[in-house]
Amino acid sequence: MKLLRYGPAGQEKPGMLAADGTLRDLSGTVADIAGDVISPEGLERLRAIDPQSLPVVEGEPRLGPCVAGLQKIVCIGLNYSDHAAETGAEPPEEPIIFAKALNALCGPNDDVEMPRGSTALDWEVELAVIIGKKTKYVSEADAMDHVAGFAIMNDVSERNFQTKRSGQWTKGKSHDTFGPLGPWLVTRDEVADPHNLDMWLDVNGERRQTGNSNTLIFNVPYVIAYLSQFMTLMPGDVISTGTPPGVGMGMKPPQYLKPGDVMTLSIAGLGEQRQTVVQA
Repeated sequence: MKLLRYGPAGQEKPGMLAADGTLRDLSGTVADIAGDVISPEGLERLRAIDPQSLPVVEGEPRLGPCVAGLQKIVCIGLNYSDHAAETGAEPPEEPIIFAKALNALCGPNDDVEMPRGSTALDWEVELAVIIGKKTKYVSEADAMDHVAGFAIMNDVSERNFQTKRSGQWTKGKSHDTFGPLGPWLVTRDEVADPHNLDMWLDVNGERRQTGNSNTLIFNVPYVIAYLSQFMTLMPGDVISTGTPPGVGMGMKPPQYLKPGDVMTLSIAGLGEQRQTVVQA
């Protein structure tokens, strides 16, 4: 299934993408794409619904973040071997963890704000894992049973805030609109192998990132098990698993975003995003 949320920001309704490409309204069935709805049992109930029986959503409504009710966004840094190489960093011995504040979350096609004082706004196409049930001290062998599905995240980053303003990376990762998520949550059963997904990102129609999740240093089950040692993961929580090479910071010389630039990005089977940069 491909689950989504549509409508004005803060007023999103739950929906489903039918096999014929039509958007179907789920608001008469569930309150939102959140909580128990994305548990294994909740997803089974949704699978029993014939999408053709659901009302068609007319037009082209705004898509919101594909999941609601999350408590946290946890990101993994330098988790692609080829991306670590382009930054000149040694591959980490354990996952590098940082947080992205919830205010960063936005729809997959919403404008991305360039913060005041920003001079190094960067892009990062990433595979996002969406947790479906409470996860604490889970084993690597059982970790995938806790996954509701996958989505695209653009881990938008302000590199000077991240690396030159002291302290942790979070301040360069958490401005409003720095976390476009979606267009939909693709349930785990529809992703045959999350470790073999092609991904790309263009800026103004020019290819910047080309990669595949097969170069992940720490794979999805390992990351979930690892994180669950330090924090309890809850339904809806998002783990953004890292980015392949081609970020602006890694170019020679570095190239960064400016107002008016358009980012387009995709991961195989997970849809496509498009954002325009605007001045905050």
